[in-house]
Amino acid sequence: MEQWEYRTLKFFTKGFFTGGKLDVDEFDAELNAMGSDGWELISCFDTSQHQGSSKEVICVFKRRK
Repeated sequence: MEQWEYRTLKFFTKGFFTGGKLDVDEFDAELNAMGSDGWELISCFDTSQHQGSSKEVICVFKRRK
């Protein structure tokens, strides 16, 4: 039977009044680093704060044990 392990990463957005701005370069670098270590991105979603802006982005990865 295949077994999997999971890892969750949380990225916080920037901006006090505007909010919801993600550092795309940092985000890409972290996703590429996880991929290089054998992790596969299986889900990515944001959490909301006031007026529809994103507070954080959460990414879930898996890889075989």
